[in-house]
Amino acid sequence: MSAEELMAVVTINKDAVGGDVPIFFAKTDDEQAKIATTLAKVLRGMVHDIGNGAYIIVRH
Repeated sequence: MSAEELMAVVTINKDAVGGDVPIFFAKTDDEQAKIATTLAKVLRGMVHDIGNGAYIIVRH
């Protein structure tokens, strides 16, 4: 495992993301924030809003 690792993506815009990490789709902004926060706690990661309608969870 590298020092920094992308662990998951949470989005409401299915066209904004892709790749080989787990992607979680939400229906609303509130649901997206809740999913991202919960995943970060479970995965011991940090949530970052990358500004394109997606949150990423990374481990630093």
